[in-house]
Amino acid sequence: MDVSRARTLPRRLLTPVAATACAAAVLGGCSGIPGSAPSTGGRATSASPAPAAIAPPSGRGPAGDLQSAYQRVVKDVLPSVVQITAGDSLGSGVVYDGKGHVVTNAHVVGGAKTFKVTLATGGGTVGARLVASYPEQDLAVVVLDSIPQNLKPATLGDSAKVEVGQIVLAMGNPLGLSSSVTQGIVSAVGRTVSEGRAGGGTGATIGNMVQTSAAINPGNSGGALVDLSGRVIGIPTLAAVDPQLGQGAAPGIGFAIPAATVRRLSDQIIKSGKVTDSGRAAIGITGRTIVGSDFAPAGVAIVAVGRGGAAEKAGLRAGDILIRLNGTDLTTMQSLTEALAALKPGDRAEVAYDREGTVRTVTVALGTL
Repeated sequence: MDVSRARTLPRRLLTPVAATACAAAVLGGCSGIPGSAPSTGGRATSASPAPAAIAPPSGRGPAGDLQSAYQRVVKDVLPSVVQITAGDSLGSGVVYDGKGHVVTNAHVVGGAKTFKVTLATGGGTVGARLVASYPEQDLAVVVLDSIPQNLKPATLGDSAKVEVGQIVLAMGNPLGLSSSVTQGIVSAVGRTVSEGRAGGGTGATIGNMVQTSAAINPGNSGGALVDLSGRVIGIPTLAAVDPQLGQGAAPGIGFAIPAATVRRLSDQIIKSGKVTDSGRAAIGITGRTIVGSDFAPAGVAIVAVGRGGAAEKAGLRAGDILIRLNGTDLTTMQSLTEALAALKPGDRAEVAYDREGTVRTVTVALGTL
């Protein structure tokens, strides 16, 4: 699947994009009241509903209850979502704790070391510095230079309990429109998605992502995907792109790093200044993609085997060509990375490989990346 980062937005585009978006909304008739009756030219008919029947929700009943839930969650969580400015681009972040740590995406911070952070609660910008970035999972942590009195940490939820069909809200700063909220559902869980390296991407392959229909646009990266209990279940990171739309965003297909991954990696970064245990499975090789006689990708050639690693223990050696892992064809290094992303350290994987023209299989106890 083709994806793009929901990533940063160049500051020079903020004003024209915002102005264009507002104009489009007006021209599209966004000033209409949802649920209002179509005009009948001022003529009453016997079939016309009574005005009371089309009144907006009063706060009672299912519609009113849902609206109240939305408003409660937005009021509670939005103060924990910040805007991060890095050089000439911006993205979003989530206040992680009361010590001023803010979690965001690695592609939001890029190569910068210092930032300006704007709180949703106002009060101007606050300086911040990078604690550490972990591009392999597109995650980073920054820390504020000073802790504002109104700093409000978010509450992370249990992403293992997220279910398809669950209503979620995405909060961030899309297209430079600060403190914006969009609504959708959880479309799928357990997705493995890879982002490219073009345009500042990290090239990360991230497993177990949450797919959502909530709109994820440039500037949403690093923000919050929130359930109706007010808990952050993920960090919006990627949006699918449609080649038929000139690589434009495919509406309603976005992806968020699950809260469990955010919590595990952020805790390590805050404690040690780096990720000490990625939790990602590794086979322990240096490899390269090879092509067949038709010049199509045909496998992963082992260039070197890590000493004491999973591959060496399984008897694999330089020159072997990996062609399948647990029944999944391996044609490129990317396909190997994606296959491993769905597994955990310690899992046993059946690997088929070609050694000097003979296809063999071996069981590999996977190590840690």
